[in-house]
Amino acid sequence: MKQILLLVVVTALTGCNSWVRVTDAGETVREATAAQVSNCRRIGRATANTMSRVVFVERGGERLQDELLRLARNEAGDLGGNTIVPESVISEGTQTFGVYICPN
Repeated sequence: MKQILLLVVVTALTGCNSWVRVTDAGETVREATAAQVSNCRRIGRATANTMSRVVFVERGGERLQDELLRLARNEAGDLGGNTIVPESVISEGTQTFGVYICPN
């Protein structure tokens, strides 16, 4: 019975779209590539962290990436940036992003 309950909880938790909501400041931030920010000013770095697994179940790569992007957009918006660029690969639920101010 405990195993069934655990399975139901894990399934429900991993089925959620995202635990993170984009803030008002984060709504103004877009993702770009390094080549797209040549005319922008770098203002800092955002390090996004989230759970890479729930209980003993690995979270899906797409879901994990989406959540990290949402966290980075929120942090970049708080810093006054309007663009983020991934600077690392995801490692144990962590990814680093450059934060930039780009002309519209």
